[in-house]
Amino acid sequence: MSEYQYYEFQAIDRPLTKDEMAELRELTTRATITPTRLQNVYQWGSFRGDPLRLMERYFDAFVYVANWGTHRLMLRLPRRILNPEMAERYCFTDSATVHVKGEHVILELVSQEEEGGGWIEDEEAEGWMPALIPLRADLAGGDLRALCLAWLADAWSGALDDEDVEPPVPPGLGSLSASLKALADFLRVDDDLIAVAAERSAAIPIGPAAGDFERWIRALPTSEKDDLLLRLAQGDEPHLRAELLLRFRAAHAPEEPDGAGEGRTVAELVSRAEERAEARRRAEAAREAAEQARRAREQAAARAAYLENLAGREEDIWRQVEALVETKQQKAYDQAVQLLVDLRDLAARKQATEEFKPRLGDLRARHAKKPSFISRLDKAGLPHS
Repeated sequence: MSEYQYYEFQAIDRPLTKDEMAELRELTTRATITPTRLQNVYQWGSFRGDPLRLMERYFDAFVYVANWGTHRLMLRLPRRILNPEMAERYCFTDSATVHVKGEHVILELVSQEEEGGGWIEDEEAEGWMPALIPLRADLAGGDLRALCLAWLADAWSGALDDEDVEPPVPPGLGSLSASLKALADFLRVDDDLIAVAAERSAAIPIGPAAGDFERWIRALPTSEKDDLLLRLAQGDEPHLRAELLLRFRAAHAPEEPDGAGEGRTVAELVSRAEERAEARRRAEAAREAAEQARRAREQAAARAAYLENLAGREEDIWRQVEALVETKQQKAYDQAVQLLVDLRDLAARKQATEEFKPRLGDLRARHAKKPSFISRLDKAGLPHS
């Protein structure tokens, strides 16, 4: 298998300058570089830049996939939007890390498939960024489900201790968006583990009523409102709305998502997920068995009706068999054998098997020098009487 590495960076909050694009070009001569994107594929060698350093300086999102099974995602947000202490409750391992650089927080998530990831098509690699990039806006809006999925990925992969206790379970874990489902696939989180964790996840709360939000805005000190208007007018605050909503929610609800009861340990969650998977497999096996039985009954009924329609035409069928065998053609042999199977089954229904056997034996004897035909008889279960 040849080597395959896919790198893609996205600049979202502000475009790259010409000087910054020139700096990036010094790292790679083959990459596609635009004011909002750096993308490259390597089938030999590796990218000379450090993705984390590039995220710190230039970009807001990064996706990396390699055909030896490595997936890597980084998202950068202002720390006033993504609280690093809160994020670290979910992400504190080598595979789920929170980096703080100046006024930014970079969330880094890594998944490694031990047996390798196999061949990767360009379309598959290129599809990850558009699928995952909405998570950045979700995090900016206070949705912590992406962080919870990162924690569950660590729990499933063995990166956590069995005694580690789950962090608060965010609302809506049982109803994942398309981007969250993509993240679960990207991090290889077990579906049953997500379902078990979601048992303690509340419904997604309804957004603030217009009247409540208006009253809260009006109650802000005049100096704060002036500052907000100035930041809005300057136009360099892409997360201003998210910041306001976070402040509103903090003023009207607990900072942490609700969690029912005491937190469960990693061992408890994984054990429950395995139990759920086994129960699901048993239920699926039972459904498949029932479906197979239904199909078998339908096939048996259809076969019975077909044979009933042949009753009384046995001699005509025997003559068709003789004519087909005489052609010495392979396709005709197949048709003759199928007719003989029909005759055998019809004889069994009429309790006339002892009459069928001698005629079959005579047919075999007369055509014994046709090995291809005789071989088909044997394979069809039409041996010597």
